[in-house]
Amino acid sequence: MSFENNQLDLINKCKRGDHQAQFHLYKQYSKAMYNICLRMVSNHSDAEDVLQNSFLDVFTRLDSFRFESSIGAWIKRIVINNCINFLNKRRIRFDELDEHHIEIEEEATATDSMTLNVPLIHTAISELPEGYRVVLSLYLLEGYDHTEIAQILNISEATSKSQYSRARQRLKQIIQSNPRSLFA
Repeated sequence: MSFENNQLDLINKCKRGDHQAQFHLYKQYSKAMYNICLRMVSNHSDAEDVLQNSFLDVFTRLDSFRFESSIGAWIKRIVINNCINFLNKRRIRFDELDEHHIEIEEEATATDSMTLNVPLIHTAISELPEGYRVVLSLYLLEGYDHTEIAQILNISEATSKSQYSRARQRLKQIIQSNPRSLFA
């Protein structure tokens, strides 16, 4: 049986309320989705709560899944939306970019090409202000473009670009303030 047929069978069993199939779907995607939650909300217990709520949404909304994308992409969208809703409840703050500012160009530096210690980079990312961290995570780690991020977060595209640029600058400052422990 092909992967697609296995997924289709698994989804249909989940729709019928098969708890073993639901557990299998959860086990298949929970670790990756938890990592998304943790990167976005930057707190282990909050990430676990958002993850659990997201999978409750997945199982209650599974009838609306139309196979227009992979089930993983569909679950990821629910998780990201729940993370954003969680952050909005905490009043996530974005630094608005005035329309008069020119677009900030990204520049490569020596730090960009160095091999870094991944767990410590995650720690540095978690130190960013929420607005910076969310845009950086969506753009750099989840692969959304600035137009999509602007729509998801209900901000302007210029604000998304500004937040990303400022997040990169702040991340570089954090890394440079502690170079010995961050570089592998």
